[in-house]
Amino acid sequence: MSNPYYQTGERRAGRVQDLFGAIAGRYDLLNDLQSFGLHRWWKRRLIRLARIRPGDEALDVCCGTGDVTLALARRGAKAMGLDFSEPMLAVARRRPVTGGRATFLQGDALKLPFPDGRFAVVTISYGLRNLADMPGGLREMWRVLGPGGRLLILDFGKPTHPLWRRAYFLYLETFVPLLGRFVSGDAVAYGYILESLRHYPAQSGVREMLGELAGARVEEWNLLGGVMSIHRATKPCAATIQHPVAADV
Repeated sequence: MSNPYYQTGERRAGRVQDLFGAIAGRYDLLNDLQSFGLHRWWKRRLIRLARIRPGDEALDVCCGTGDVTLALARRGAKAMGLDFSEPMLAVARRRPVTGGRATFLQGDALKLPFPDGRFAVVTISYGLRNLADMPGGLREMWRVLGPGGRLLILDFGKPTHPLWRRAYFLYLETFVPLLGRFVSGDAVAYGYILESLRHYPAQSGVREMLGELAGARVEEWNLLGGVMSIHRATKPCAATIQHPVAADV
């Protein structure tokens, strides 16, 4: 049986909004528990790869509770977090800004309310998989990125090794929903992760979509044997097409 939070077409955005509204209060705790704290390391890696320079304007799309947005600010960026879930943004706005500048805005990732070329860096962590139109969302992020800017994506991956992939999917199918039930009282919400991942094109699909963006130089890092992945697409100052490259870490 498919997960009730996973929908396609016009209903997708509404059900994803319901999902994050339901889990906002325990979202950060469950991220720590289900990843054994590794999500913090993966996000730090994302921030390093963003190559923030002091004063850069940075946009964190699908920012959730704001940990990546705040990390961009600590690196010296003028950071803005955008999400369509007000309960998640409410958590983000309560978090202290310990360095730099960070603001949070409700908005639609498919219709970003910004002019072309505004940002030096655009990030999206665990959000691309939830968009009703992934290529359209990437085009919007690319549109608001300035020449020489970096678009970075962190999300779940699909390991290529069959045994590791089977073990990973079993973990997402059994342990993660059980954890969701005990910590937040909602196993179904955390069963959504595996359901959405089954429909997600993951590393190769994201690389292919980024390769369709005009002039993008695409790089890929696989984390923990492909359990997670980071993609970085750099926008050229001149329109030169680069071929994607990949790396395992």
